[in-house]
Amino acid sequence: MIGEFRQFVLRGNVIDLAVGIVIGVAFGAVVTSFVENLLTPLIAAIVGEPDFSALSVEVNGSVLEYGLFLNALISFVVVAAAIFFFVVKPVNALVERSRRGDTPADPTTKRCPECRMDIPLDASRCAFCAVPVGAA
Repeated sequence: MIGEFRQFVLRGNVIDLAVGIVIGVAFGAVVTSFVENLLTPLIAAIVGEPDFSALSVEVNGSVLEYGLFLNALISFVVVAAAIFFFVVKPVNALVERSRRGDTPADPTTKRCPECRMDIPLDASRCAFCAVPVGAA
């Protein structure tokens, strides 16, 4: 039983998942710090203090603190924008740049003009319909 547990824990997928979670948490802390310490003060300098936590309304004795929701919503949008513009867009650009140099492989088949099936390039007759085709 201990051997099975050790095999499960040391399986590549479990270790990869653990490493991914640890890196994800660390990256989340970096993004949160970037948003809280750089972007939010920048927004505050441009449009004023972006703190809506004091906003609330009372309905039948219940206090609805919609300002806290607005703060969370704004924080989410800013974090999503930061991740999109500073991570996703640059990574997509790098992937696209690396794919530009790839050339498609030479074709190994051609289409039969009669039955439209793929046949080898050097075939002189279609294996599916027996129609003569010119060799490439």
